[in-house]
Amino acid sequence: MSSKLRVVIVEDDITVAQINHEFVSSHAKFTVVGEAHTGVQAVALIEKLKPDVVLLDFYLPDFSGLEVLSRIDAELARHIEVIAVTAARDLESVREARAKGVRHYLVKPFMASALFARLDEVFAQNDAVRRTSRGQLLDQRSVDVIMASVGGGSTPVPKGLSGATLQRVHLALQQAGTDVSAAELAQSVGMSRVAARRYLEHLVDLGRATLTPRYGGAGRPENRYKISS
Repeated sequence: MSSKLRVVIVEDDITVAQINHEFVSSHAKFTVVGEAHTGVQAVALIEKLKPDVVLLDFYLPDFSGLEVLSRIDAELARHIEVIAVTAARDLESVREARAKGVRHYLVKPFMASALFARLDEVFAQNDAVRRTSRGQLLDQRSVDVIMASVGGGSTPVPKGLSGATLQRVHLALQQAGTDVSAAELAQSVGMSRVAARRYLEHLVDLGRATLTPRYGGAGRPENRYKISS
């Protein structure tokens, strides 16, 4: 039996859903088992697949992601960890999410590392629950692991840059496994070298990537980018 946690992605934007799918699939401890793009699809898919984790957008074309949580079976909902991945950052949405048991909240756009941090938390929490026998009393450390959720994770994107594209560039850089030039990354992602360099420079500014000049023959050195460790 696989030890990976099963994830359903609920996101109305198909492109963003695909990016999130790639993010989650690149994490060794999680596997995506389904995607839903409407509230109706989400309720049906969650009740059918009974996932361990739901990545939940709030803005859906028929009803909100928070309404999805109200419509699924209450007993099933108790055993699902929800990671909100949404542009909603008004106080009412955050309060309602907390009231419905959402402990992980990422404001779009966010870096892959922020999502990975939430996934790591969820896996640690799930592992702590799995290792605890029913009726067993928990020590403070175990309680902290099960209840904890890191803060932050959202990063404003400069004018002219796309949050979704920034996520894709960050993921491509992470998957490269070595340093790359802007031209090499542009080819792998399918964008212009100039655009790729802008996104890479922004990742460097955020501390998510490092830049190292490579000196070779005559002319200007080639800038090489690598994911920050």
